[in-house]
Amino acid sequence: MNPFIDLIKKELEAKLPGIKFRLVRDSFLIEDPQNLSQVASFLKENPELRLDYLSSVAGADYLEYLESVYHFYSIEKKQGPAIFRVRVPKTQAVVPSLVPLYRGAEYQEREAYDTFGIFYEGHPDHRRLFMWEGFEGYPLRKDYEQEDADVLETQDIEWLEARRVSVPENIKKMAREL
Repeated sequence: MNPFIDLIKKELEAKLPGIKFRLVRDSFLIEDPQNLSQVASFLKENPELRLDYLSSVAGADYLEYLESVYHFYSIEKKQGPAIFRVRVPKTQAVVPSLVPLYRGAEYQEREAYDTFGIFYEGHPDHRRLFMWEGFEGYPLRKDYEQEDADVLETQDIEWLEARRVSVPENIKKMAREL
């Protein structure tokens, strides 16, 4: 095992014994998402770890659930990444915001909200980042259905025909009307 990951595991077990987590390859899966803020604060303040830089917050869709994934580094100790994850059901995708601890999480949490629908409770500016207000759905979820996904554009048809793929006339007509 990676010595840095082993150190984090030992520190968490010793100093936060009530927090349930498990190792999944080289990442930590926090069992209860409500413990995320406490764990992140511990990682940042612990003198052995000093994980003072959160480089990324990302969403992931695993069909049955969503994950919020965090990459922490220690600038002081020149260590990292330490990867932490929390899982939430798609129907109740709520995770505590880490913006109060790591200001750099602000736009990244907004991105995960906008594209995956993960709501970061306590976020200071919880609104869409890429999609417009009123946009329905979350485009990076695997169950998202794009409007007009079955409509080809003229360039698509030209590409297909250049490769000797037969395109029905009604599809060509719809492409011309775009």
